[in-house]
Amino acid sequence: MDISKPEQRVLHLLAQGGRIDVEKDDRGRIIDSTCITRDGWHHNGCPLPLFKKLKRRRLIASRGGGPYRITRLGLYRVRAEPDNR
Repeated sequence: MDISKPEQRVLHLLAQGGRIDVEKDDRGRIIDSTCITRDGWHHNGCPLPLFKKLKRRRLIASRGGGPYRITRLGLYRVRAEPDNR
């Protein structure tokens, strides 16, 4: 599976302990996504189409209504970098 550079950036942030918070409308549909690093900084590189693509590929998932985090498949697919923990 080929992963684009923006997808890699978001997956690296998630692999380091970040999360994606979503905002839903009245019908429960996701209308906005915000990527937050482990230090609490907002990352603007996760627009809604990119979020949906990661979710569709099962690289991220939410458990118990919490924020979206990287899955084991996502950890396997992301390329290693020296600053990943």
